[in-house]
Amino acid sequence: MTEITISAMTMADYDEAMALWRITEGMGLRPADERQHIARYLARNPGLSFVARDGDRLVGTVLCGHDGRRGYLQHLAVEKAYRRQGIGRALVSQVLAALRAIDINKCHLFVIKTNVQAVDFWQRIGWFVRDDLVTMSYWTGAFDDQE
Repeated sequence: MTEITISAMTMADYDEAMALWRITEGMGLRPADERQHIARYLARNPGLSFVARDGDRLVGTVLCGHDGRRGYLQHLAVEKAYRRQGIGRALVSQVLAALRAIDINKCHLFVIKTNVQAVDFWQRIGWFVRDDLVTMSYWTGAFDDQE
């Protein structure tokens, strides 16, 4: 294994990122993850999403956006063979540093409740489960299925 490098995600990374997301257990993919929507997301949130590479091979991703007050972290994924090497932590650290640089000091994320491995990871690195909130969504009908 060569040295892992982390860089800002661009649309040139999309196909490899989508391939990783598709094989990542517990990852919920929806129409909002299609190319044109990710392109808009990256353009709206420059410098907040990252990829990890082992040489030319994409082995990790994280998406992040913000609403001007809070960050929202999504799609943290590390290829199974590369887990437990600090790549996920490094990607999260990069996101949090990028948020702090634009004066956003609070970040949220969503984990599918049955994804115990992900919940365990987040708790190990200092995040906590909020049980005082209820997540609610509204579907505008813009996509073929609900998110």
